Amino acid sequence: MHRKLLTSIMFILLVFGLASAHASEFSYSSMNSKPLVVCTTTVLSSIVVDLAGDLVSVDVISSPAVCPAHYDVRPSDVEAFRDANLILAHGFEPWVDDLKEASGSKAPIVRIKGAWNSPKALKEIYTKVSEALRDNLGIDVSDRLNRSLKSIDSLESWLKEVSKENSFEGKPVVCMLFQKGFVSSLGFKIVAVYGPPEKVSAKQYEAIIRNATDHHAILVIDNVQSGTDLGKKIASEIGAVEVALTNFPQTAPNLNNMTQVMEWNAQKIVDALKNAELMGEVSSLKGQIEIWRTSTIATLIGAVLEAIIIVVLLMRMKRRS
Repeated sequence: MHRKLLTSIMFILLVFGLASAHASEFSYSSMNSKPLVVCTTTVLSSIVVDLAGDLVSVDVISSPAVCPAHYDVRPSDVEAFRDANLILAHGFEPWVDDLKEASGSKAPIVRIKGAWNSPKALKEIYTKVSEALRDNLGIDVSDRLNRSLKSIDSLESWLKEVSKENSFEGKPVVCMLFQKGFVSSLGFKIVAVYGPPEKVSAKQYEAIIRNATDHHAILVIDNVQSGTDLGKKIASEIGAVEVALTNFPQTAPNLNNMTQVMEWNAQKIVDALKNAELMGEVSSLKGQIEIWRTSTIATLIGAVLEAIIIVVLLMRMKRRS
């Protein structure tokens, strides 16, 4: 797999003549006094912008609409790596080392490992990025880091208020693995978890449906970048509401960093819960109507039988007289 990916990248490099371009053109860094930080995702690029947006140039490789692990590299990615002064990655992207080798980049790769979609986890990622900027580019962003951490603390307080106001605590939900950290931090009771759809076996699917049904799950919380077909199927089967959250900035207007993403995701959950409650009320109303209908039919049948009996008795009395 590694050799195949590297071969593909080298082919792209030859076809587009990037090797010759390197010899004949000024590199990005020579034309721009700011160091270039290349980030594999919009999570990392948004953090760099928050911490050092006016001190560095930032380039992002993978689209926020897809999982970075499944991203297909482009010729421009090779050039970006070649011109980079610093490369930031999460550590799970299979194409990073191959891109670096194909581009001949001398930039250090810093892997910022760990989750990022809960306030606590996000603070750790911001701190790691600030350290990478300091250690590799000599840029001190400690003041901006402190402001960012305070902003995340404010977000956490807001999320707790939203959770309390909307009674998230203990509500049973099914959750996609990559949203588990965020959903857990809101207080939901996760009764079933599913991984990437292509890795969910028939046996695992049956267990998800069984657990979700037994615990009366009201939401199925999906991850946009992993696809939503499986989540919708689960929701349809158990009678729950499906809601798709995002794990990356820039997937919708005004989602410029992860604090805004978490606010947006929380509101999506609030709206989904309202839909679930409405669906529950409709289901309850349908049940009441069905009971009323059954009762009405039984009453009508009883009335008809009573009328028949009365008619029969009257006929018998008439014959005797």
